[in-house]
Amino acid sequence: MRFLTATWEGAMTSTGWMSGSDGGREAVDLHTDRPHAARVYDFLLGGKTHYPADREAGERTLANVPTAAVTAREGRAFMHRSVRHLAAEAGVRQFLDIGTGIPTSPNLHEIAQGIAPESRVVYTDNDAIVLAHSRALHTGTPEGRTAYIQADATDPEGILGHPLLRETLDLSRPTALILSLLLHWLPDDADAYAIVRTLVGALAPGSYLMIAHVANDIFPTEQVGAVARDFKSSGGQMNPRNRAEVARFFEGMTLVEPGIVVPQRWRPDTPPVEVGAPGAGPGDGDVPVWAGLARI
Repeated sequence: MRFLTATWEGAMTSTGWMSGSDGGREAVDLHTDRPHAARVYDFLLGGKTHYPADREAGERTLANVPTAAVTAREGRAFMHRSVRHLAAEAGVRQFLDIGTGIPTSPNLHEIAQGIAPESRVVYTDNDAIVLAHSRALHTGTPEGRTAYIQADATDPEGILGHPLLRETLDLSRPTALILSLLLHWLPDDADAYAIVRTLVGALAPGSYLMIAHVANDIFPTEQVGAVARDFKSSGGQMNPRNRAEVARFFEGMTLVEPGIVVPQRWRPDTPPVEVGAPGAGPGDGDVPVWAGLARI
């Protein structure tokens, strides 16, 4: 989906809603006639915030990739584990989550602030439906702060310079940049590598970059390709990448073990079981996503 800046702009803090303008709210075109990445993702996670076009796209995705719902769950579980590592082991207390999607509890701030209540979290997304839900659900601890800004992922300078981000995060201190299942949705005319370089370049040494990205070299090419073509035919965008292309986002950084892997193999909560054994989770070829975390 093209990440266009919407006409609402604001933030949710631990004490309530803050408008980024004079408090007026203009009508927003939700484009419910075509699928939106956040809403399709919500459908795959079993949520309730989606429209017929999103459900149709989700069903077609499942037809092409039967493990798509499992993929969505494993991607979210990877986010949970990586944030727990960052808060509990790496000592990170600031998080910038771009392309957050529709809130599904537990969300990033609940994980981070559950470990360190003083953690500060900024969520960004471009979907007005995400905004509406964030106003109600993205509340944080009194010790920390949780903010939401309506922003365009293809405008990293706009995100970094947003006054509500600057009020919430101190970018001279280590910050975790979370790009979970976002980059493959950027439009064809956006330079994803340049966007990531700009964002990373604004962060202090000791910060971290987390990426989960749809892969085109795990599943047969025609399956993932069919999903990408389907989204493009309905007015959206999807650009999966192979492992080497995902690794380019981490150039010059130190990957946290086990490196770039499928998400269910990144520090699983329980020891991995043999594929095919009773209670076994998805195998290495079941989830077409590359996931990694690196120290900047």
